[in-house]
Amino acid sequence: MPAAATASVLPTTTSLKQPPAAERVYAHIKEAVLDRRYEGGTLLTEGGLADAVGVSRTPVREALLRLEVEGLIKLYPKKGALVLAVSAQEIKDVVETRLLVEEFAARKAVPASPQLIARLEQLLEEQRRLAEVGDLAEVAVKDRCFHAEIVKNAGNEILSRLYDQLRDRQLRMGVAVMEAHPGRIEANITEHSELLEAIRGGNAEEAAQVVRRHVSRVRVLVRGEDR
Repeated sequence: MPAAATASVLPTTTSLKQPPAAERVYAHIKEAVLDRRYEGGTLLTEGGLADAVGVSRTPVREALLRLEVEGLIKLYPKKGALVLAVSAQEIKDVVETRLLVEEFAARKAVPASPQLIARLEQLLEEQRRLAEVGDLAEVAVKDRCFHAEIVKNAGNEILSRLYDQLRDRQLRMGVAVMEAHPGRIEANITEHSELLEAIRGGNAEEAAQVVRRHVSRVRVLVRGEDR
């Protein structure tokens, strides 16, 4: 009688390798700063962050140094890390840079390709859906993606890279505006619709004007000067 065949048993699942500890701490802090769970003026401690992420203090220090370089926190030896508030100068700088890049990109978007129109329609619908469930952080992400798609379509790699450098500041300001002015969420969607229609209709100057009104409003709202 032939011997029964023995089959080698292979594991059916493979364990997923976690990102390095410092990367996990970095992602945890950055996400919390951008969606304002860690607001400006919050003092973070190495011990508290280590406990929150489940790591030792060494990767926490690495992550904090990286975030300080990015301008999101300020390190104070033996005390911790202070989450930096958005300053009036930062607001001014971001708005001015956005206007320079986005007005140019809005004009270059005309005439628009079917692919660009379809992508903007998709992002606009995603903004509406996320707004309905009150996910402000994700609304801010889709808001930023809507503008970034137009900038990318301009075909200028230098401007695209410059615009990408504003990402974190845009997201942080976007959440701040929506928290302080809930009615602004619907207004943003309306203005995005106007921008989409101007681009779809081939009106480059109207698209640029919508961008100017829309982006300029950020400075007023973030500084609490809304009337």
